[in-house]
Amino acid sequence: MRFLFALLFCITLSSSAQNTMSLTEGGESPKATLEAVSWIAGHWKGEAFGGIAEEIWSPPLGDSMMFVFKLASEGKVQFYEVGHIQQTGETLILQLKHFHGSLKGWEEKDETVDFKLVKVEDNRVYFNGLTMEKISANEINMYVVVGDENGTSEEVKFNYKRVD
Repeated sequence: MRFLFALLFCITLSSSAQNTMSLTEGGESPKATLEAVSWIAGHWKGEAFGGIAEEIWSPPLGDSMMFVFKLASEGKVQFYEVGHIQQTGETLILQLKHFHGSLKGWEEKDETVDFKLVKVEDNRVYFNGLTMEKISANEINMYVVVGDENGTSEEVKFNYKRVD
């Protein structure tokens, strides 16, 4: 199980990924508002890593959209994420924190995993190493570049269907 945790979210940005992008070194995030990602609001479920992945996103409020993520397999919660997409100035940033099934945090108290905005298209929003894609009103894909302890990385696809 420890390998799964390391594999899932030791995020690296060097990859032969096809659906994710990286912000160039010294590059600035483009202008965007929460309206560009408001289509992700809702309750979503899909299969991932031999279990069920679930995400719940709030509509924009107070310059952010908050979310929770849960991965359950073998009848137990493997880990959670809590985070938000926040409007910062004239752009967006996605920030999250990870927690074991027991709610013990992975990151230090004041640390977050941050994904800067790279590009916005009609049906896709690219953050640094993470892409959200709207397939329809009831289906989305998320692509995340993940790495392992050996420094290799790959792009992982999460396909979700709307629950609500």
